[in-house]
Amino acid sequence: MLFHDLSGKVAVVVGGSGGIGRAVSLELARAGAQVVVTYFSDDTAAEFVSVLPGGGHAAMPACVEDTASLRDLAAFVKARYGRADILVNCAGFTSPVAAEDLEALDDDLIDRTFAVNWRGPFAAIRVFRAMLAEHGDGLIVNISSIAGQTGIGSNIAYCAAKAGIDVMTKALARSLAPEVRVMAIAPGIVDTCFVPGRTDGFNQLVAKSIPLQRIATAQDVADAVLACATLLRYSTGSFVLTDGGRAL
Repeated sequence: MLFHDLSGKVAVVVGGSGGIGRAVSLELARAGAQVVVTYFSDDTAAEFVSVLPGGGHAAMPACVEDTASLRDLAAFVKARYGRADILVNCAGFTSPVAAEDLEALDDDLIDRTFAVNWRGPFAAIRVFRAMLAEHGDGLIVNISSIAGQTGIGSNIAYCAAKAGIDVMTKALARSLAPEVRVMAIAPGIVDTCFVPGRTDGFNQLVAKSIPLQRIATAQDVADAVLACATLLRYSTGSFVLTDGGRAL
């Protein structure tokens, strides 16, 4: 357990009230970190934070499409905690569109997909950069997707945005080193409500095509984030595939 001790660390989980975000927040809190969970429209976020292990956690509203709200978030973290050691970018958005249906992937959907899934994480990194670098051992974990590598996902714009996250991860790993490490987690299909319209039947069908014969859980992703924070301390610019072998 000593290898997983994050006591004294402050973790900011952007999009922490979603399925993956909640699992990540819980795992980091279990390891001893004080966790700031951001939410956009989830009225249960404060209640969730109140039952996290340990103390000193907080729920804060933030919209990744609105950089001003991210600046307010960073100011809150600085004023309350005086530091930020870990930033996890979990916020995301998608809408299913078949790859061949080019007309359905209209400009508004493309723009919002990139605003939430690429510009938002970059903006969060930008406003927290100074705090993350201050103590010389900051960590950024971006939640990506194997869709960025395979080109198969809920829609083409989502795949492209996640490919952009992968490029961002590598570029920032170089430019922010050695004070800040930058990692990406690349799940396959995860058992959450993230993609509208995906049913248990769909998940079960896909599971049969995955070498490990199941889709990922939010806990699988949270375990990978914790590993980045505790066990993979000599890794930066790397992608942790959490897909059960789906990308093979």
